[in-house]
Amino acid sequence: MELWDKNAIEMVGPALIEFDSDERGSFRFIAVEAWMDVRQSDRDGLPGVEFTWEGHDEGDPRSGRGWAALAPDGTLTGRIFIHLGDDSSFLAVPEANASRGSLGVPRP
Repeated sequence: MELWDKNAIEMVGPALIEFDSDERGSFRFIAVEAWMDVRQSDRDGLPGVEFTWEGHDEGDPRSGRGWAALAPDGTLTGRIFIHLGDDSSFLAVPEANASRGSLGVPRP
């Protein structure tokens, strides 16, 4: 992630982003844990998603939006926006190839 270092991103455990087949998903980074409402959409010619999310940050309610695009090599790039707060780009790698500190994306 562009705004936070590896140690911060993994404050409460390994960072991750997951997408389910039922237009839902979840993510975790720093102390933010959230559940997503996901919609498929193309992004710059790549398959992708747009999503809204709600969750908590150290127990305080948080929400926002974001997007992600799947590259041919299986990596996922995107941006997460925190409502009335920060936003950051991210790069996620498939879980099987993830090194400690990377956002994991499970293989379909």
